[in-house]
Amino acid sequence: MHALNTVTSRIPYKLERLGVLMKPQPGNLLEVEGVLNPATIQKEPGELFLYPRLVAEGNVSRVGRCKVELADSVPVDVTRLGVVLEPEEAWERGANNAGVEDPRITRIDDLDVYIMTYIAYGPLGPKPAMAVSRDGEEWERIGPIHFEYQPELSTDLNMFPNKDIVVFPEAVTSPDGKESYAVLHRPMWDLDWLRPGEGAPLPAGIEDPRPSIWIGFVDAEAVRKDLRNLVHIENSRLLAAPEMPYEESKIGAGPAPIRVPEGWLLIHHGVTGAETKGFGLAYGARYTAGAILLDAERPWIELGRTLEPLLTPETPEELAGTLGNVVFPTAIEKIDGRYYVFYGMADSQIGVATLERIDE
Repeated sequence: MHALNTVTSRIPYKLERLGVLMKPQPGNLLEVEGVLNPATIQKEPGELFLYPRLVAEGNVSRVGRCKVELADSVPVDVTRLGVVLEPEEAWERGANNAGVEDPRITRIDDLDVYIMTYIAYGPLGPKPAMAVSRDGEEWERIGPIHFEYQPELSTDLNMFPNKDIVVFPEAVTSPDGKESYAVLHRPMWDLDWLRPGEGAPLPAGIEDPRPSIWIGFVDAEAVRKDLRNLVHIENSRLLAAPEMPYEESKIGAGPAPIRVPEGWLLIHHGVTGAETKGFGLAYGARYTAGAILLDAERPWIELGRTLEPLLTPETPEELAGTLGNVVFPTAIEKIDGRYYVFYGMADSQIGVATLERIDE
């Protein structure tokens, strides 16, 4: 379903770190185990809001909201505005765990709505979910994501933990010719955590058990009738499997893809150095950021990928923390003509980097 010889490494973009944007606030009980992996919203030019994952004692995560302070259009600090989502529903809480984790937010103009995808850490591990908002302040859950049954896969994607859920910012034409909203996701096949010895039952046609990026589609007409139809994803297929050395263990999507002259540019993360088990945790691993280029009209086709990562853990904040040796991009915004990428640093702090095109 994916062949290395169709992929080139020509991606004319680079990432350059600027530094730490947000770190845990001393004495704040909601942040004692870290602030990380944020989403963003830019309402008006220069009016930027950050939605960090806030981790309290016991690895209980919430989604916060902050105003980003700019200096000459560069993000330099945040002002905390409270919490917009916390684990309240039964499917967001287990007997010994709870959390709403790793939000990504996409603005879809033709729906006049912000879509937040997040991971509900409930009784059956990490399951993807969605919430929507008109103003970025009040959020309404529209429920766990449901993957429509596809007989050709010989499996039910709803059985498996799934992470790194990202919605494209505009409608595309799906492979079956329907106007659709494309959604990236990353299923994890190992079910040993639930039933020891169950192993990794792979879908038909999939030979590589490593977590990879998949793409699915949501019927745009159905969504315009009822936003709750956003959670119904169909026609999922493998998009990008680990291929480069920095993706040895697994890969996953970062921020929502952006349109560039070459097509759709997806900033993603690659992982090396650990065999992932259960919920995809990879302690002792190395997380780096790379880029994948997708076809503008057919985003299920990969055109290119960076041979080397664009950003690697190098600073003290990226090398040591709750999960050391990690840069984990999750948001991107264009401010005064320049792109900024926001990323988790060692699962403990939040950094910011510039994304720039490399001239020929």
